[in-house]
Amino acid sequence: MLKHRGFPGRLKSTDYQFTLRRANPKGATPISRRERKNDRKPADRRADAGFMEALWQQFGEHPFERGNLDAGRLSWLFGREVVAAEDTFDPEDYEALLVIDVSMARASFPEAFGE
Repeated sequence: MLKHRGFPGRLKSTDYQFTLRRANPKGATPISRRERKNDRKPADRRADAGFMEALWQQFGEHPFERGNLDAGRLSWLFGREVVAAEDTFDPEDYEALLVIDVSMARASFPEAFGE
């Protein structure tokens, strides 16, 4: 499992986790699309925006390996702002490639892009 050096481990001053410390010996937790409802707590929305900002600062428009990024946090963005970068995407693979859908991410999280 690739560890993304310099990527924040969690949202500052909270317990919202962004990365894993070690690989799960049973295999990676699958990434699945989670629906974000309008009644989500403000803290959850800040965690999503903070995670998107960290992804943008670390990777920009370039494809990136899932590595030690938290599957739960990725799942809140997957299928919308973060999409598979390859046709043979395996949601249970630490080496799966992802990429930010910039237009969707800018529309959903303008604060993450300084807008």
